[in-house]
Amino acid sequence: MRALIAMSGGVDSSVAAKQIKEAGYECIGCTMKLYENEDLGISSGKTCCSLDDIADARAVCAKLGMPYYVFNFTENFREKVIDKFVRCYQEGITPNPCIDCNRYLKWDQLYNRMKELDCDYLVTGHYARVEKTENGYILKKAKNLAKDQTYVLYNLTQEELAHLLLPCGELEDKEETRTLAREGGFRNSEKPDSQDICFVPDVDYASVVERYSGKKSVPGNFIDTEGHVIAEHKGIIHYTIGQRKGLGLSFTEPHYVTKIDPVANTVTLGLSADLFSTDADANDMNWISGIVPDHPVRCKAKIRYRHAEQWATVIPTGEKTVHVTFDEPQRAITPGQSLVLYDGDICLGGGVLIRS
Repeated sequence: MRALIAMSGGVDSSVAAKQIKEAGYECIGCTMKLYENEDLGISSGKTCCSLDDIADARAVCAKLGMPYYVFNFTENFREKVIDKFVRCYQEGITPNPCIDCNRYLKWDQLYNRMKELDCDYLVTGHYARVEKTENGYILKKAKNLAKDQTYVLYNLTQEELAHLLLPCGELEDKEETRTLAREGGFRNSEKPDSQDICFVPDVDYASVVERYSGKKSVPGNFIDTEGHVIAEHKGIIHYTIGQRKGLGLSFTEPHYVTKIDPVANTVTLGLSADLFSTDADANDMNWISGIVPDHPVRCKAKIRYRHAEQWATVIPTGEKTVHVTFDEPQRAITPGQSLVLYDGDICLGGGVLIRS
């Protein structure tokens, strides 16, 4: 059996390669070249596309006796991830580019490359598990719940799950991962985890949007929940739902961004209580089973990666749309973030939150 290993240069994908190689697979390592740092105005060496990361991945493959390739997917990444990222912020939406990267690069471009290379499986360092049942394949949370990454994998299909191996999902904690890397003699065994969006390493989203689009953000009005003008804002790309810091204003009690209107170019500010809602809609829905339920689904749901799961009732309203009602009001339901559904440790699927 042949396996194509997606390698970022980090410790997780390196350990995944080691485990699959030791399991007897014929392995090929690869790294996706996703963008040129200079195109986004960021320094080289700061991101997962740096030469150091490629060197780390190449060194691990050499240790394991695996061939190694770098695939240039810069055009696809620009079209499917960066262009969308920029467009969303310009429209007052807060996207999740990591989900788009997994969907369009790993489960599209890299999956196709796997087939072209006559490999049977694609392997990544994600913390999640794939299990075959009598009804098909299911995506399950990682044993190490602190590292679980099913939230960014909800777009997987039955066909993709049938050809996906996620060995890190079986590891109990991150120290076990690093121990395996040390045993393998990998030079990246102590490498810290990446925390930022790869092409926004300084967390300055607005600057990336301006540099990449070539357009300066247009100032507009901060308004209160009744529509009264409070002050001038810097441009809607600088704000997201639930934001408190960086408003440049002083109030007797904390105020937060509660709404962004790209047409009127206004940012609404309100109190914390104004951020809570029980209902939301999502589109671009993917049901991992491949079957759209014909009845309300009682499950738990997350509205962002670090959000704690909450009980909800999900009603399919179309082939790719759902309406969700939470048992308890949720804070800062944000258009552009993903609604991901769970039945215990099984990820049922998800979609993109839209304005309700």
